[in-house]
Amino acid sequence: MSVSNMRDKPQPPHLVFLPSGIGNPATFFRLAAAMVAPRSCRVTFINVQPHPVDPDFASQPGVDLLDFDMLADTDDDAISDDPFIARVATINRSLYQVIPILASLRASAIFSDFAIAATLSQISIDLNIPLLVVSTTSAKFLAVITNIPRLLSQDPNVFSDSAGEIEVQGMPSIQKASIPAAWLQKSSTNHLLTAYLVPNAQALSRVRGILFNTFDWFEQETLAVLNGSQPPFFPVGPLPTYQQLAGHQHLLTWLGEKPAKSVVYVNFGSQEVISEDQMRELRKGLEICGYHYLWVISQGTACFERRDKGVIVEGGVDQERVLTEPAIGVFVNQCEWQSIMLAAWEGVPVLAWPQPGDQRMNAEAVEKTGLGIWMKEWNGRGEEIVDGDEIGRVVRQMMEDLDINKAAMIVRERAREASEIGGSSQKTFDKVMQMFTSNIN
Repeated sequence: MSVSNMRDKPQPPHLVFLPSGIGNPATFFRLAAAMVAPRSCRVTFINVQPHPVDPDFASQPGVDLLDFDMLADTDDDAISDDPFIARVATINRSLYQVIPILASLRASAIFSDFAIAATLSQISIDLNIPLLVVSTTSAKFLAVITNIPRLLSQDPNVFSDSAGEIEVQGMPSIQKASIPAAWLQKSSTNHLLTAYLVPNAQALSRVRGILFNTFDWFEQETLAVLNGSQPPFFPVGPLPTYQQLAGHQHLLTWLGEKPAKSVVYVNFGSQEVISEDQMRELRKGLEICGYHYLWVISQGTACFERRDKGVIVEGGVDQERVLTEPAIGVFVNQCEWQSIMLAAWEGVPVLAWPQPGDQRMNAEAVEKTGLGIWMKEWNGRGEEIVDGDEIGRVVRQMMEDLDINKAAMIVRERAREASEIGGSSQKTFDKVMQMFTSNIN
């Protein structure tokens, strides 16, 4: 091949993934893996230390890893005693060190997240590299967050109490209680609002698009309203796995011995906020529900404890692997979005027990789509303890309700249709890729 022909041959897009390191990076790993082999992209993943990169992802052909050390935290630059805000500030200060790296990579696009959108959007404009934000929430929740600056400009006291509703971009009215009140108290000392939510929400108008681990059918009402919005919303989920799904052999052996749809799986994620009293009642409910159970508790060192009817695991499990097991009949969960998408992919009914944050909106989606039920009386705020007898009764009813299982399997069918060739999410993926390939020569 001649030099001129090599020069004329289209080069694959070079996509740079730069997550902030705040929150679970699994969505970034999945998205990057989906763009490497199937779409012949080069991916450089800039890892903000000290967060480890999943070894299964790191071994993907076409993925290059770069470790990025942040600047040291300094008391002089701290604007808040809140550790979260302090870390966000440190990450944003450190981003200017990555400018020479981004310039040298000759990237086709940068993929990052909401936490650093304000700083990185300006950097991307200066470097003339498109920036896309990858959201780890539902499309509905981010649409609400995006509108916070507008709502506050219209009425500075709009969030002075949690009662009532707000209107967002033609969507049905949204309960203020779906947004944590602590986020929205307008004051000079609420740095979560003034230094995090507002500037990053305003920055979204400067990005080329926002990608979501969701699919058209699951959030059809919200996505229909947002169709044609700027920046465009791209539903590309459920994002496929790239892992071998191995490990936890002792647990898998236990699950493999159980009949299909006979195990209640309980996992409230890494940010458990359940009180000790509620934990005791939950254990009581699981013991009396009449079914086997697997209860994962994130706190504590890894251990595997057998009970009369179930197993309690401390230290975490591979949730995706567990949900693939035929024995799982119901998933009791706080409604973190990634967990909801995993349940949708496998067609596992969800008993929604949302905690603070975006989880109330996620629970609404679970209920509306038929993926499961939401016990609204179980408010998850620790104000009232849900009795173990009540928990056992609801779990037992869900395990025995064939209609709930059928509805969840319909969600599974729709999720897989979206991810097939020609499906809605695959078509959206193609639209995203066209942004980078049209001018690459």
